[in-house]
Amino acid sequence: MKVKELSYRYGISTLGLILVALGVGISIKSNLGIAPPSCPPTILNLSFNAISVGTFTWMMHLLFILTEVIILGKRFKLKYLMQIPAAFVFGYMCDGAIWLFDSIQAPATSYPVQILLSLAAVLITAIGIKLEVLGRSWMLAGDMLTAIMADEAKKPFGTVKVLFDVALVVITALLAWVFFGLLTGNGTTVVIREGTLILAILTGLCMRVTDPLLEKLFHPITSTFTPHNA
Repeated sequence: MKVKELSYRYGISTLGLILVALGVGISIKSNLGIAPPSCPPTILNLSFNAISVGTFTWMMHLLFILTEVIILGKRFKLKYLMQIPAAFVFGYMCDGAIWLFDSIQAPATSYPVQILLSLAAVLITAIGIKLEVLGRSWMLAGDMLTAIMADEAKKPFGTVKVLFDVALVVITALLAWVFFGLLTGNGTTVVIREGTLILAILTGLCMRVTDPLLEKLFHPITSTFTPHNA
């Protein structure tokens, strides 16, 4: 694989990670609930303020990778180790996005603004996820673990993804109850609410519209990529 192709692949995928991280930051600012994969790191950060959301994010991703190793055993491929640097990169991108939005805006309090911010997070996240796929370089552990579990259970990816997201939200609610006596957050920052449902449901629907547009936009570049089986 040529250096130019690698630079394009990682450039597109890194842009995707940046956008997904921005989606996390925007959803936190909406104060209406955040996407399921970011719920556990956020509730842990609210309880242990010295450790950032991004740090808890990469720690969670490393736990996902360990789970993959346990499930696959000797079938775990060396290329899956690329999830490790991706975990660190994405985690600190999340911290950067949160810092950026903390510096320019307080958490939203107006319900219409909260809804708009949640919808903006949906759009940005949908675009970011597709760019990750188009780049075919970075691999995020949450998606990889979901794919592995779906393959092992011989169930559709979408079905397992929903169950995985529900499990993350339930774990977050339990942690919130243990730490704060609430199910939605710490009483100031909202982690689980209708925004969580908006992000969980509408992101996939949004991708039905944005995916074809992004495929067309990036086709002059992605069409030059070496096929997976080459």
